[in-house]
Amino acid sequence: MIFVYIFIGMILTLLIIAALLPKVFNIEKTIVISKPVADVMDKVGNLNRYSEWNPWQQSDPTTKKDITGTPNTPGHKYAWEGKKVGVGSLTLNSIDDKHIHFDLQFLKPWKSQAKDNWLFEQWGNGETKVTWQNSGALPWPIARLMGPMLQKSLSKQFEQGLGNLKKMVENS
Repeated sequence: MIFVYIFIGMILTLLIIAALLPKVFNIEKTIVISKPVADVMDKVGNLNRYSEWNPWQQSDPTTKKDITGTPNTPGHKYAWEGKKVGVGSLTLNSIDDKHIHFDLQFLKPWKSQAKDNWLFEQWGNGETKVTWQNSGALPWPIARLMGPMLQKSLSKQFEQGLGNLKKMVENS
C-alpha cells in the first residue's frame, strides 16, 4: 500500500511542477549571410528548397513531401509525412520586404501548432542578418515537462539550419 501512496505522490509532484513551468516556448537564432536580403529571402520563402537546408527534414530522407502553391507567396505549403518527422505542414502566411511568417502544424506524433517567423535585415555591405524565431504553446502537463528538452533540441536545430542556409545561399 505504501508504494501506491509513493506513486500517487510522485504523479502529483510532476503535475505541480508542470503547472509551474512556462506555458509557451520561444526559440530565436541569428546569423549573418554574405548575400543581399532578396537572395536570402528567396531561398527561405521557396519551400521547394526547404529540405536542402532544414535539419529536421534532413533527419528522415524517406519523408514523403507535398509542396503546393507559388513560392514566396501566401498559401505556399510544404507538407510532410515520415517515420522520424511525423506528419505536419509549414504554410507561408505572409511576406513583405523584410519578413516571412509561416504557420507550422504538427499532426503526428502529437498535435501542435507554432509560428515560424523570419526577419531579414540589410547588414554591412551586401550582407543580410537573418533572425529565425519559432514560438508555440506548451500544453499541460506533458509538453511543459518536455519544454526544457524541446528548447535545447530546437536551439541546436536552428543553429544547424541557419548554418546550412548560409552555405546554400552563399554558394549559389
